[in-house]
Amino acid sequence: MSDSFAGAKTKTGTLILVKSVFTPVGMLAEPFCKRHPGFWKMLTVATCMALLGCLQAQELQGHVSIILLGATGDLAKKYLWQGLFQLYLDEAGKGHSFTFHGAALTDPKQGQQLMAKALETLSCSQDIAPRQCAELKDQFLQLSQYRQLKTTTDYSALSKDIEAQVQHKGLREAGRIFYFSVPPFAYADIARNINSSCRPGPGAWLRVVLEKPFGRDHNSAQQLATELGSIFQEEEMYRVDHYLGKQAVAQILPFRDQNRQALDRLWNRHHVERVEIVMKETVDAEGRTSFYEEYGVIRDVLQNHLTEILTLVAMELPHNISNAETVLQHKLRVFQALRDLQRGSAVVGQYQAYSEQVRRELQKPESFQSLTPTFAGVLVYIDNLRWEGVPFILMSGKALDERAGYVRILFKNQAHCAQSEARWVAGRSQCLPRQVVFHVGHGALGSPAVLVSRNLFSPSLPAQGWQELEGQPGLRLFGCPLSDYYAYSPVREQDAYAILISHIFHRRKDSFITTENLLASWVFWTPLLDSLAFEAPRIYPGGAENGHLLDFEFSGGQLSFSQQQPEQLVPGPGSAPMPSDFQVLRAQYRESPLISAWPEELISKLASDIEASAVRAVRRSGEFHLALSGGSSPVALFQQLAHWHYSFPWAHTHLWLVDERCVPLSDPESNFQGLQAHLLQRIRVPHYNVHPMPVQLRRRLCAEEDQGAQLYAAEISALVTNSSFDLVLLGMGTDGHTASLFPQSPTGLDGEQLVVMTQSPSRPHHRMSLSLPLINRARRVAVLVMGKMKREITLLVSRVGHEPQKWPISGVLPSSGQLVWYMDYEAFLG
Repeated sequence: MSDSFAGAKTKTGTLILVKSVFTPVGMLAEPFCKRHPGFWKMLTVATCMALLGCLQAQELQGHVSIILLGATGDLAKKYLWQGLFQLYLDEAGKGHSFTFHGAALTDPKQGQQLMAKALETLSCSQDIAPRQCAELKDQFLQLSQYRQLKTTTDYSALSKDIEAQVQHKGLREAGRIFYFSVPPFAYADIARNINSSCRPGPGAWLRVVLEKPFGRDHNSAQQLATELGSIFQEEEMYRVDHYLGKQAVAQILPFRDQNRQALDRLWNRHHVERVEIVMKETVDAEGRTSFYEEYGVIRDVLQNHLTEILTLVAMELPHNISNAETVLQHKLRVFQALRDLQRGSAVVGQYQAYSEQVRRELQKPESFQSLTPTFAGVLVYIDNLRWEGVPFILMSGKALDERAGYVRILFKNQAHCAQSEARWVAGRSQCLPRQVVFHVGHGALGSPAVLVSRNLFSPSLPAQGWQELEGQPGLRLFGCPLSDYYAYSPVREQDAYAILISHIFHRRKDSFITTENLLASWVFWTPLLDSLAFEAPRIYPGGAENGHLLDFEFSGGQLSFSQQQPEQLVPGPGSAPMPSDFQVLRAQYRESPLISAWPEELISKLASDIEASAVRAVRRSGEFHLALSGGSSPVALFQQLAHWHYSFPWAHTHLWLVDERCVPLSDPESNFQGLQAHLLQRIRVPHYNVHPMPVQLRRRLCAEEDQGAQLYAAEISALVTNSSFDLVLLGMGTDGHTASLFPQSPTGLDGEQLVVMTQSPSRPHHRMSLSLPLINRARRVAVLVMGKMKREITLLVSRVGHEPQKWPISGVLPSSGQLVWYMDYEAFLG
């Protein structure tokens, strides 16, 4: 309650307060009072308090504080400040008052300068006169201030300032909006600070707005959702997918609803040939490679934007499309019916300059080659009665020939034109293509639009906000001139972020991603992403030069590129190639990915892949568990990893041994000693994160009664989730052994033991080793094979099946992870 109200002791003072500060209540009472002049005189402070209660119950009155976190960032500068300004233009005259707080980690002076520069670009719609726009912009700037938010004290100070401001102006606080335009790793800390120090008081609401990415796989999304769910209520969280604010996308459900009668018989497998959901970009990832290396095109676009569109097209249409909860339940049923994606469900590509951009921006070595896809086409099937057998094609990419986004529902057509003249008869000939297109924007048409083939049906569209699209001579869309369509576009084109910010303010939850929706999407996409982790994408030049290189086709549920691209192993004519002229070769070996190169390049590639796995694991769970083999082959790898000790997350890495000889750990033949000499002494890894095998206990070596194998197994079970290492590095002996699992070994090839004692045919004979079942629990297994001596066994193992008793390496088949072979040219090609 304001001080002015608390001090109102007289009826006259109460009268002034009601008719000024609480004008809407006074307006409601005034007609009654004119008929009853004595009414105002009878008002008491208690009566006025009751009127105040009525006012507080009306959410459309009061003061709103909007805090934009990351206010000086790229997204804020391009879209969010303009969206907030539009909200102010739309709502300031309707009873609410506003303040806008730009927040970041930058110090106040510099932050204020950066924010002021971002606010210079604010603009009004064309229906507002320039002079009036300048006045409104000046008002908005006066209401906007910068704050440095780093500590709990900063958030507490912000909360007190808001409360003081509201009290000073005699207002009621309606609520606070916190917009998280910051990286997801900062969400949890910010959320805790808001919850502990900056929540509004009783009677006021809180809304927190979260930008994608919401995790990078199911586990990380679940972890993030759990963290935020322990702090905020579901109704307080608004996860933004800005594509749901696009005007054409937002029309999908209303269009289906308004045309139920026409679409009921058509919107199914009997009539739909295929559905295409496409987002193409001409720009590349330059300047954003740190983000793109972590996420790639599938996580950036397909898992969220295009999947959300798919559910809007495919879901059963509720009776009331305005009911957000009902819409959500219908979308979740689509996820339940999606057929699991397989490796053959996708094709991926990467524009040619990408790896060089990553090397430059992220300071990677010259030998680094990224496997991150910048283009993807994915084939999706929905196994339910409505859509069984209908292909949904999702496609997106960077450095393509045009910028365009659309959703195209193409209908089957048995008609055929006998004479070409029929094609031009008012565009209604039945043999013409029949399609409904939600044109998201850009491309040849430029603006958002809904297109319906004239030979399909005459559609109904909203009476307000949309208009018939004027013809553009010569413009052809999806094989037909514009005149062949009923075409509609918005009267006023609006930015997606401005629309979504308005929805957040008005508590419209239907345009945002719920926790259930988010996790259902990640359950669907994570297996495909895991299967593509080591897949080499097709290289394409970019732009118009791509030609037909990225065209793909599908048959029997499998996607493949239409045009074959042979691997270029050696340079063209000229002098004899030098080793440095050869590029990394990617192929298949024993039905698993194979990477082959000259030794130096191969080691750099393996080291880079291990670092990438480490970064993913740390972001996913906070730890990276790496099990390493000994011997001579990994020495160069250890030395390479030691060079990267600044960028590698060693502080969060646990190092384990795959096998060990029964010798003292200080012995030159000890695998641990080799690891110590070539890696551990050069990096900063916590000593408690290093786990040598306990081959020496009570001054005895591998004594059975000391139970060293059982101790190591117990340590693994205690520290490694599900005893599943993030990555296991193996070698392959000339007799087909791996780790210290030898042919005809009586232990370690099957059974439930995690760590076993084994016998080697060469000295020292006694060994300790991870078992094959434990190795096969790993998320990733890398097998490093180098040198001419391995050529014969490499050729032999390529031909054998699953025969671990004869060749233990043939038993390495991760049950839920991935196996990748790293072979130098001498081992692979001889």
